[in-house]
Amino acid sequence: MKREEALEIVKKQLTERRYVHTVGVMETAIELARQYGADVTKAELAAIFHDYAKFRPIEEMRDIVISENMPSELLEYSDELLHAPVGAYLVKKEVGITDPEVLAAISYHTSGRVNMTLLDKIVYLADYIEPGRSFPGVEEVRQLAKESLDSALLQSVSNTLTFLIKNNQAVYPDTFHFYNDLIL
Repeated sequence: MKREEALEIVKKQLTERRYVHTVGVMETAIELARQYGADVTKAELAAIFHDYAKFRPIEEMRDIVISENMPSELLEYSDELLHAPVGAYLVKKEVGITDPEVLAAISYHTSGRVNMTLLDKIVYLADYIEPGRSFPGVEEVRQLAKESLDSALLQSVSNTLTFLIKNNQAVYPDTFHFYNDLIL
């Protein structure tokens, strides 16, 4: 699928602000893929579709988690996590993208997981550091990304865990295990 076609499809699913974010994630993923030797085409495609389900109704996403036998623990944590695995499912069903690597990168771009592939890592990090993001710690992660993908990932996950803990929010187990996987 060509970039223009993919962007046209995803633009219909997003707000203008989220579309601008998506373009930033795409551009960042392409840069990271080139830097770290990942498949640029797959990185571009996964980045374009990473937020495909972001604005679907919560009940629709919850129903998909149940009907498609996704991990039920997803329903116990923040609804913010749902759009990633549901998005991968919908991209396959509605858009016809079947590449398992691309779908996995979409599915784990918010939670992370143990044994992230290079493509998973690139999409996760691109989403975190794209140029439109502005929050404490993001500039440090951007700098780290220029030198070490895993160091940048570790700092980004550390920042996320710190944020969740400071705000008395539960930590999804895959995110905690992703952190431990990077540390160990």
